[in-house]
Amino acid sequence: MRVVPSAVAARIDALASLVQSVPRTDATVVPELVDENHEGRPRYRSGDLRQFAGELAARSGRETILNKAVAYVGSEAELEQWARETVAHGVRNAVLVGGASRYIPYSGPPVTTADQLLRPIFRAAQGVIGNIAIPQRAGEAHRMLSKTRAGASFFTTQILFDAHQVIPVLRDYDLLCRQAATPPAPVVVSFAPIADEMDLEFVQWLGADLSDSAEVAILDGPEAETAQRSEARAFEVWDELVAAVRREELSVPLGVNVEQISPRHLEPAGRLLRRFAERPPFTGT
Repeated sequence: MRVVPSAVAARIDALASLVQSVPRTDATVVPELVDENHEGRPRYRSGDLRQFAGELAARSGRETILNKAVAYVGSEAELEQWARETVAHGVRNAVLVGGASRYIPYSGPPVTTADQLLRPIFRAAQGVIGNIAIPQRAGEAHRMLSKTRAGASFFTTQILFDAHQVIPVLRDYDLLCRQAATPPAPVVVSFAPIADEMDLEFVQWLGADLSDSAEVAILDGPEAETAQRSEARAFEVWDELVAAVRREELSVPLGVNVEQISPRHLEPAGRLLRRFAERPPFTGT
């Protein structure tokens, strides 16, 4: 019998209630928070989240997706064992993440290798695996094609505040998939409500790319209205992406991920999620 501490159980209940109250919510992502030193060694800040993710799936009746930094795993065999244990916890979906630097020889396998290793395990449980898309990284569309062919069923971006870097990646990925006769995987675009300047600094630490114009649009005005301005920015970016996909007749499916960047952001994240759910679904061209 698994015992969940009361504080954790209360958080699970709050998340489950939110997810159940918002239509068209397919899954909840449970992130793995890990810092990396200059030698590429990890320091986990979130611990083993599989019990949390499993309990959340059972309580909410929705799928959960567990992030896993595969770069820090000791071996391929250890990674496969992690996947089997994860499925045993009732979690059958994962986003596989690489290390922070391409210059460090990590102990774990590259993401494409991890995709190939773990896809059969999660597929046998009727689940899927996904990867992260980083629009500002050179050659990202080629990486996405390789990962799609290796087994990634979807991509999720870092938190976005501008559309201009994403559109070329979607365009190139669409073209590469057509040339390779490979159906493109859905790209799930991430947004988050921002309450103040500290929130912006935190999401930049997480890897978000923030232009000067986006920073001004969000922070210029009364602080009490910062969250509303960040929501408006999210919808501007989303509308621009949808318009570009339709205008250029791209075949890449789009989805939305709303991130809760800290416990105090549950309410604004829920509001942003509801507002997206109230909009007409994206149906491509």
